[in-house]
Amino acid sequence: MKKTALAAIVLASSSGAALAQSSVTLYGIVDEGFMINTNAHGARQYGLVSGSESGSRWGLRGSEDLGGGLSAIFNLEGGFNSSTGALGQNGDIFGRQVYVGLAAPTWGQLTFGRQYPTGYDYVGSLTASPQWALGGAGYGAHPADLDNLDGTYRVNNAVKYKSPSFSGFSFGALYSFGGVAGSFSRNQIYSVGAGYTYGPFVLAAEYTDVRNPNFSLWGNKANDSTTASNMSGPVISGLATAGSQDVAAVGANYKLGSATFGLVYSHTSFNDLGTTTVSGLTGARLRGTAVFNVIEANAKYMLTPALQLGAAYSYTAGGSLGGRSGARYNQVDLGLDYNVSKRTDLYLVGVYQVASGHDSTGADAVAQIAFATASTSNRQLVAVGGIRHRF
Repeated sequence: MKKTALAAIVLASSSGAALAQSSVTLYGIVDEGFMINTNAHGARQYGLVSGSESGSRWGLRGSEDLGGGLSAIFNLEGGFNSSTGALGQNGDIFGRQVYVGLAAPTWGQLTFGRQYPTGYDYVGSLTASPQWALGGAGYGAHPADLDNLDGTYRVNNAVKYKSPSFSGFSFGALYSFGGVAGSFSRNQIYSVGAGYTYGPFVLAAEYTDVRNPNFSLWGNKANDSTTASNMSGPVISGLATAGSQDVAAVGANYKLGSATFGLVYSHTSFNDLGTTTVSGLTGARLRGTAVFNVIEANAKYMLTPALQLGAAYSYTAGGSLGGRSGARYNQVDLGLDYNVSKRTDLYLVGVYQVASGHDSTGADAVAQIAFATASTSNRQLVAVGGIRHRF
């Protein structure tokens, strides 16, 4: 009897130890707000909007200790519309990210699946949009999020490596297989990035190369088109036939007391226009390369331990194309965020944009705050007040 009792105690103890070496966490965000668009196709637009500050989501993440400091890790994360209950990311169940891999403190993390591009990990996190300027809906992103620094467009079929920190320096790389039979390079994506942190100073850089971006990056979700354009809005809709897209970006942040200041620059080019077959656009007159340069200055200040004020200005300059001058977009973001508790906050953010020149369709440029309904004039204001709860 004593031996049986002892064996039971040992078995229970060993089972507890095994359980302690593995973990699975359910987490998520529910974000809902009231939005006003001062010019949506010529009229004012009002309504509830989901996920403005942070995209509404739920997910599971976990790890298993494999011994010797090595762990198996996974993450399943799906977006949803809290106004309607619909799936996010155009029908993907786990459209935000889904991956499995291995991690160790000494050599880093290697993962496989649908993942954020490396540029978002390093430079994107220094821009205003994902920090406080309505990054969930993308309204505070650079026009159309054309440099993807807001992380709107994830990467399918991706192998990704993230290094540990070496005295403040870290780096990462991502490669996505195109999966097209007989054409290894078609639809492929690769990205590299690096960052350095020294006390209050953060510096980062990244480079991304995307082949056939209309399908490989902008159109890689369940209900996206496999033949027509997935690049909507006048800022970029005329560029869907590009053979490739390149993004190079650098950024820096500096924290001074209760304030943080940031500066970011990106150079984006849509190359070899007319070489990717897109229904409705193939044969269009645009040829050559469309170039965009973006510079952003941002700041945030903790007025109190619970109340944050944010401000940002970005200038986007498009190069001439098709014999017409490129578009210019001046954008200002202003926002307040108040933490009611550790998990719940209230926010009020406005984004104002002024456009000039000619857009990708060759027409006079109109204001289009990213992912909002386009204006009929060269000016537009989108403002959202909402509540965000994390669990």
